[in-house]
Amino acid sequence: MSTIEQSIDVDVPVRTAYNQWTQFTEFPRFMEGVDTVEQITDTRTHWRTSIAGVKREFDAEITEQRPDERIAWTSVDEPRQAGVVTFHRLGPDKTRAMLQMEFAPEGAAEKAADALNVVERRIKGDLKRFKEFIESQGSETGGWRGEVGQDPTS
Repeated sequence: MSTIEQSIDVDVPVRTAYNQWTQFTEFPRFMEGVDTVEQITDTRTHWRTSIAGVKREFDAEITEQRPDERIAWTSVDEPRQAGVVTFHRLGPDKTRAMLQMEFAPEGAAEKAADALNVVERRIKGDLKRFKEFIESQGSETGGWRGEVGQDPTS
């Protein structure tokens, strides 16, 4: 498994950044290589991607979600990946989004791309495009405030 950690500071309140990140169907607007994301249930999404000529479809399950704090997920089958994005209030109108992701490259081309940090650069670009997207919007396109996983107070 490979691990990537990236963060970006966005000039919006933490609630705005978090709410936008819950709008998975909007991800193709700022994530390179993501063709579509369908919201199947409150906790399951179906992804279609096209990266370097390789088309993939997979489901991901939200394993933990706490409003304005964190969203964690894992893929249901192949390709294997899991991650968490956390939101940190830096000021009334400034938020740091921190992304940690683990994935298992498949095949020689993906392993070579991973060795050359292609995936890490792509994620860094996706976060930059998220920043541009949310700051230019001025507000989120929607938001889901439900909780998933264990109660953080227990």
